[in-house]
Amino acid sequence: MRDFRDAKAMAQTLREALKTKSVSLTHSESLELVATILGFRDWNVLSATIQSEVQPPANPGSTIPARVRLAAENQLPTLPVRDIVVFPHLNVPLFAGRAKTISAVEHAMAEDRRILVVTQRRPVDDNPTAADLYGVGLTANVTDLIKLNDGTIKLLVKTLTRATIVRLVEDPFLTAEIAPFDESRGQDEEAIALSRAVLEALFAARNVGQISSVYDRLQENKEPGTLADAVAAILTCDIRQKQDLLETGDVVSRLQKILALMKTDQQAA
Repeated sequence: MRDFRDAKAMAQTLREALKTKSVSLTHSESLELVATILGFRDWNVLSATIQSEVQPPANPGSTIPARVRLAAENQLPTLPVRDIVVFPHLNVPLFAGRAKTISAVEHAMAEDRRILVVTQRRPVDDNPTAADLYGVGLTANVTDLIKLNDGTIKLLVKTLTRATIVRLVEDPFLTAEIAPFDESRGQDEEAIALSRAVLEALFAARNVGQISSVYDRLQENKEPGTLADAVAAILTCDIRQKQDLLETGDVVSRLQKILALMKTDQQAA
């Protein structure tokens, strides 16, 4: 008998069954639908639960798995950020000024320099809890750190990979237990075709702001998912839209969303 660990197989079965009824679902849409049917907030939470080999949530409506078996290497000091969403494979300057955040950074520097960077839902929250943060962030390495005269810390981080937050511990500083983020269709023909379309749209807008500085470099990028993330980082859209791109594991869907946002941006110009 199938259970939540068979979610991908269930999604494929659902997709094939609906196709016979002339109902078309993308791979990503079928995964999200199965997650909802099984009582999870979304596919990212269900995927994290499967990969962590845990049981489903103990309480109805909870998005936190009841029992988590994660190695210590998957527990990271967490840096909440305001008004910015970071994407993989970039060098990003960040600032830490809150006491808990500074403690988290200092702990990371004393260990292996790894942190989790995650965006706040509301920038006005000075003491964010688990409910105040988005559920997907980025692992990162701190490559440089400067303590400023006003007590804040300026750090340069190299962002690495997406991670799903399974649970957050709030004391003595924010620490996230994470699971890998599931990505799909990165090498599909449709993803490759959409990558070309994104580059063509970039070429058309290459005289606009940051776009001109990255166009030549992106032409050499053969990985659709990586290209999508590099473009997402320079789009002029709001925080929720950027977080949505970060949380879109289906690379084809991510590229489609980026093209739509680029079109909107060009029309507004």
